[in-house]
Amino acid sequence: MLTGPTPAAVTDVAFGDFVSQAAASGHLVVQPRMGFSDPERMRAGLHAVRSAPAVTVGTLTLDSYTRVGDHRAARDALAAGTDLNGYPLVAHDPATTRAVLRDVHGPEFPVQVRHGSADPRRIFTALLDVGLHSTEGGPVSYCLPYGRTPLRESVRNWTESCQTLAAAAGRGPEPHLETFGGCLMGQLCPPGLLVAMSVLEALFFRAHGLRSVSLSYAQQTDTDQDVAAVRALRRLAGEYLPDLQWHVVVYTYMGVYPRSVPGATRLLELAAEMAVRAGAARLIVKTAAEAHRIPTVQENVTALRAAAAAADRTRPDVGAGGSANVLPGGGGPDDLVGQVYREASTLIEATLALHADIGRALLSAFARGHLDVPYCLHPDNAGRSATFIDEWGRLRWARTGNMPIPADIACPRPLTASDLMKALSHVERRCDAGQTTTTRVEVER
Repeated sequence: MLTGPTPAAVTDVAFGDFVSQAAASGHLVVQPRMGFSDPERMRAGLHAVRSAPAVTVGTLTLDSYTRVGDHRAARDALAAGTDLNGYPLVAHDPATTRAVLRDVHGPEFPVQVRHGSADPRRIFTALLDVGLHSTEGGPVSYCLPYGRTPLRESVRNWTESCQTLAAAAGRGPEPHLETFGGCLMGQLCPPGLLVAMSVLEALFFRAHGLRSVSLSYAQQTDTDQDVAAVRALRRLAGEYLPDLQWHVVVYTYMGVYPRSVPGATRLLELAAEMAVRAGAARLIVKTAAEAHRIPTVQENVTALRAAAAAADRTRPDVGAGGSANVLPGGGGPDDLVGQVYREASTLIEATLALHADIGRALLSAFARGHLDVPYCLHPDNAGRSATFIDEWGRLRWARTGNMPIPADIACPRPLTASDLMKALSHVERRCDAGQTTTTRVEVER
């Protein structure tokens, strides 16, 4: 158990300011997903991330009980000494968390809370109680893919939560909220919808008082398409959020992960290279152990180091153009940016036209199928859209249902279950190709 003097408040820094200053200095901020239930282990992990040879921010990733609001189960697990899959922020006494953060969280190392909850009201209150001001999620992105909470209920919960966080402005650093809308389902969602959802959730945050936000985008199947998506996202953020402080955060691939160390490392490096080429300011990393188990602290630090090194190697190339003039499949990088921009703009405008209140507009858009997340089984999702991976490895629409965008005519034939399973493992197979069993991840304790 952590002991020693416990400060009543933790010295803090505005998360958005830290990332903006790093970007202005030419550094990509790298961040783990790390979370442990034991306070001493959590504190040691934060120390290790802070000491890593990279520009880093810290993470408190919460456990599954806290994500679903079962705080009694989290407290019972702590009392029984049961290890959880994250840090139970609400179940731990605030003094314990302040001790975890003491002399770690500060102006040179801000810490963000990551959770995955459709009802984050108690999480937001708890993080403010311990002196933190940065977290992430969204009313759609933390509802549809993760459970059965009605979307209407999630929008209500997130409205209250955003207002709670925004009300902390003026009593410390500017609160910061990151959208998860650019990561819907983790994979097989074409960039236009991801970009649109990220912008729409940022507009939701602004409507409820937030003034510092980040917009997410998750690495998909093709680097050129991803670079175009992030550039389109930045353009749209500039148009829709001119009055906010914002940056773009890229997530390393969230689907079926490579099982070999070289394959997993290469995928992480591609994410870092893509983030730099596209002008993102922050990268959420993944470790080579992701396909096997919860990674150790050292594995997280190794991933941070690898991502930062890849970003540093990429930066000189960006000055020289950073992209081929002609891409496989025809056209140039600007053509791909234009495609994603037009698709995302259409989805955003179609949603905003439904109601002046952004929360009600989102509800109406999903009820009408104007927004439709492929392969999402939530009752409030229309479930009429589908995607495929084309011959160049890019994600495209096979069906768009009632969304106001066309499907790609290049879809070869109706999709089968076998096609879907093959698409789900596309990135894993590509990155692991040629790797032998001697390069497979061994259990590293």
